[in-house]
Amino acid sequence: MGSIPLSSDGLTMVCAPIMGESVDQAIDQMHKAKTQGADVVEVRLDCIKHFQAHQDLEIILKNKPLPVIIVYRPKCEGGLYEGDEMARLEALRSALKLGADYVDFELKVASDVISKQNRLQCGGTKVIVSCFLDGATPSEEELSNLAARMQATGADIVKVVTSASNITELARLFHLLSYSQMPVVAYSVGERGLISQLLSPKFGGTLVYGSIEGKAIPGLPTLESLRKAYKVEYIDSGTKIFGLISKPVGHSKGPILHNPTFRHMNFNGLYVPMFVDDLKEFFQVYSTSDFAGFSVGFPYKEAVVQFCDEVHPLAQSIGAVNTIVRRPSDGKLIGYNTDCEASVTAIEDALQECRCINGKQSLVSPLAGREFVLVGAGGAGRALAFGAKIRGARIIIFDIDFERAKILANAVSGEARPLGDLPYFQPEKGSVLANATPIGMHPNKDRVPVSEASLGVFQLVFDAVYTPRKTTLLKGAEAAGAIIVSGVEMFLRQAIGQFNLFTGGEAPKEFMREIVLAKF
Repeated sequence: MGSIPLSSDGLTMVCAPIMGESVDQAIDQMHKAKTQGADVVEVRLDCIKHFQAHQDLEIILKNKPLPVIIVYRPKCEGGLYEGDEMARLEALRSALKLGADYVDFELKVASDVISKQNRLQCGGTKVIVSCFLDGATPSEEELSNLAARMQATGADIVKVVTSASNITELARLFHLLSYSQMPVVAYSVGERGLISQLLSPKFGGTLVYGSIEGKAIPGLPTLESLRKAYKVEYIDSGTKIFGLISKPVGHSKGPILHNPTFRHMNFNGLYVPMFVDDLKEFFQVYSTSDFAGFSVGFPYKEAVVQFCDEVHPLAQSIGAVNTIVRRPSDGKLIGYNTDCEASVTAIEDALQECRCINGKQSLVSPLAGREFVLVGAGGAGRALAFGAKIRGARIIIFDIDFERAKILANAVSGEARPLGDLPYFQPEKGSVLANATPIGMHPNKDRVPVSEASLGVFQLVFDAVYTPRKTTLLKGAEAAGAIIVSGVEMFLRQAIGQFNLFTGGEAPKEFMREIVLAKF
């Protein structure tokens, strides 16, 4: 298979790192990568144990199912190779002579290796010149100068890899991609670097990397998610960016719901997870119209209010925002809360259904006059508390921060209790229990916020946690005979509200529900 120019048709190519410990493993992984949607593979020779340069390269290139990038990375450049440098460079020269589609040379050796004479011997092989930058990501000007130095070596493609400690550093990589006059690969490793892969197609990146199923790499999406959830082939410069601001962010199911819905409605948007450490810095850096809206998750729903230019009255009264939209006319950030109605209507509907089964129907909320036991006074808890108050429930609030619980209780005319009292609390028969803490979330799935003995007293138990779909708390409540409402139902309803705000249109509710039922 001959070499093809990356992004020959203007599209970013999907590349899978191949890190097999033997030639056979590498070949097997290449075939899996093709099956899972890769356009090209990057074979890491430094991962192969007992590597025999000429012999093993011939086998790899003879059996490749896709165009191949050959990389032989030394430890000082983020790789595994610790042997003789001359032997390493000779192996890369062999890859050139054997007709590899692409060969990657580090900047420090590129000028010596990529001479005019060697280029004449390359045939159709393209040369990638790469640089791994440890520590803080350089400024936009420094990155541009670095790319120019790399291009001057005779590179066909330049590749810059950083190890960003803050998501805001990635904006400098996006700037490099947007303004480069030649093919560029630029991304950051690690969880905070994830959007450097996902947004690469928007800003003109040459490659986006995705991992093979079962070979997860921190900071890399899977090939399957790139092809199915994110549909990178449809991302272009006009794509509007939406995302979840959270810490951590790995649990997010938003991309597998919002992205297919955007495409279903022919809306050019992309929803991505955003691991944010500093809200102020984040909003200062990502302040353009490209970043059109955000979901807000744990632990930022209350703190983010101060960074909104305007806040919807309901969100203002709750003191928590879970949705932000950048107003197109003036770029201002408008904060909303879709959690409130989502969570309370999910609980109401479950209780109403129970009433209908028992032959009773009423226009009055089934929460009216009912004891509502809330665990957690953070952003999600505040939404639940205000929703329950509007419906006339009597609210009792437990939180690890007793002062915070008292402030919320005062706002909703409820009662605050120390979290330490919860295991001994005796609820009224027919009460509602709502967990609005991360207790029970993956990976700490076995924890529950209340004593199992009390679960049978509650008529309904709601858990805002939606990963897993049926938490340990809900399993125990169901076994005790309570009605259970999963956080998945709240997630779906608040996402429908968010979609309406993000797009200015009407969300396809049944389409979104089908996705949730199939994927969660």
